[in-house]
Amino acid sequence: MVDPSAVARVLKAAQELGYRLDPVAASLRTGRSKLVGILVPDIATSVFTPILTGATERLSARGYSTLVAYVGGAPEQQLDIAGGLIARRVDGLIIATASRHDPLVSFCVEQKLPAVLVNRAEKEARISAVVSDDIQGMQLAVDHLVDLGHTDIGHLAGPPEHSTGFLRRQGFAQGLAARGLDPLKAPCEVAGNYTREQGAESMRRLIDARPDITGIVAANDLLALGAYDALQERHMNCPRDISIVGHNDMPLVDLVHPALTTVRISHREMGLQAADLLQQAMEDNDQLIRNIVLPPKLIVRASTAAPRTTLAKRAASSSRKADRR
Repeated sequence: MVDPSAVARVLKAAQELGYRLDPVAASLRTGRSKLVGILVPDIATSVFTPILTGATERLSARGYSTLVAYVGGAPEQQLDIAGGLIARRVDGLIIATASRHDPLVSFCVEQKLPAVLVNRAEKEARISAVVSDDIQGMQLAVDHLVDLGHTDIGHLAGPPEHSTGFLRRQGFAQGLAARGLDPLKAPCEVAGNYTREQGAESMRRLIDARPDITGIVAANDLLALGAYDALQERHMNCPRDISIVGHNDMPLVDLVHPALTTVRISHREMGLQAADLLQQAMEDNDQLIRNIVLPPKLIVRASTAAPRTTLAKRAASSSRKADRR
């Protein structure tokens, strides 16, 4: 057993001499680099900022450094970038890419590199994942509109090649069916990507095809804000003419006019949980596959209200009651 006083003397001498641990030498000794790669499809998108914040915060507290890489290109480019991170001797990867068909999971499995998916899971469940319950999130949005009196509800869907677009469209359909509405009769416009411009374009098409709709559930907040733009172009009002529900609760959607009703996802918590899972896989040789599903929460603001037909019926009912008095 080492004398504690001797340890204290060594540490004091090292501090006085300005000694710093050499991470390269340490990695050669332990076989670990204490580096983690984080792969994201779009560093600028607000969804990924809190994921990065949570993951880097947790990993840094446990002595890890992080390398963030953008992998929004073709599959070959994604593999090149992942290979570059392996060349840097990363101990593991957090993969936050949205595509259901990217090659990164297979790459990590083949390389026997610890990895965790965040914001999506894969059907085969070859590696652990941290996700939000996208099915439940859309059901919350549909329930909210139906409870207000809406029956003519449309969907601004995300790209089907993205796991979120695919699952949220499923959740929208299941939500309608659970409330006795036919999902096959509900209008749906699929956006090419998750942008405000695509939301506006999809909303224009949807209004042209179904001018009777009174409620919209969008697959994310940017699509919902694009729907705002399309309504404004046509001198229509939200929520008087059409109520709109978004998804994600990205920063500042509470400050737009009207403040956006949306489904909140804790992306920072996703990052924290992904870091925990990855650390277990890296340090404990933990091969157990885990899927952590975080519950979404409906945040009701000013962009949703009862449809005008319901309001008119309520007003007429109130008037009749007043006349009887």
